[in-house]
Formats: sequence, C-alpha cells, structure tokens
Amino acid sequence: MDDSKKAGRSYSIGELAEEFGVTSRALRLYEEEGLLDPERDGTRRIYSERDRVRLRLILRGKRLGWSLAEIRESFDLYDSSHGEEAQLELMLSKLQQRRDTLLAQRRDIDSALRDLDNVENDAREALAEIQSGRDKRRRA
Repeated sequence: MDDSKKAGRSYSIGELAEEFGVTSRALRLYEEEGLLDPERDGTRRIYSERDRVRLRLILRGKRLGWSLAEIRESFDLYDSSHGEEAQLELMLSKLQQRRDTLLAQRRDIDSALRDLDNVENDAREALAEIQSGRDKRRRA
C-alpha cells in the first residue's frame, strides 16, 4: 500500500455506500471507470480517505449533470502536472456550459408551460360554451 493510502481512515464498500446513499454497484462502476482506486485485501475493497473525497466529488459532478468522462477529465487534470489551477479552469468552463444548458432548458420549460396554459384555457372556454349551450336548449 502506498504512503498516501496508509494515512487516514479506511472504509469498506458498505460504509461508503451507506454514508453517501449509493449502491455498492455504483462504487464498483466508479472503480471500473478509473474514478476510485481502492486497495484490495483478497476480494475486499478497502477505500482510503482520498477515495472518499473523490466519491464526494463524483456525486457533486453528477448532481451538476456531468458525465463520468467529464469527472474523470477533471480528476486527471488534478493528478497531472497542471494540478489544481487547470482543474479549476476546467471546472469553471464546465459550470458555465451546464448553466447555459439549464437556462435553455428553463426557457423551453417556461414556453411549454405557457403553451399548456393556453391550451387549457381554450379547452375550458370551449367546454363552458358547450355546457352553456346545452343549458339554453334544456330551458327552451
């Protein structure tokens, strides 16, 4: 085990899954994607504090709508000689892209809601006219 993984607490797959509200299957997927790198003790996975922090960052990235490939790109930048500065620049760029996408989706949703309101109002007016015509015929 390298020195960076010896320091700090270790976690089982079940502990991390429970703490972060994810499945052990998700943790294995993140490992397959190269996002987590637990040590092995036979078939047991032993996660380091570094893996725990990376899992928190993975889940944050997913909440922001990033793909696993985009999250990996951020991790790779951080681990490279470019370090944290390049990672932060990438993150700012990705955040702006995500913001632009969400704002466009909001505009689309607002437009769809306006269309729904218009169709609903038209349908209510048409129904009221039908019902009022029926009432007039009954009285006659």
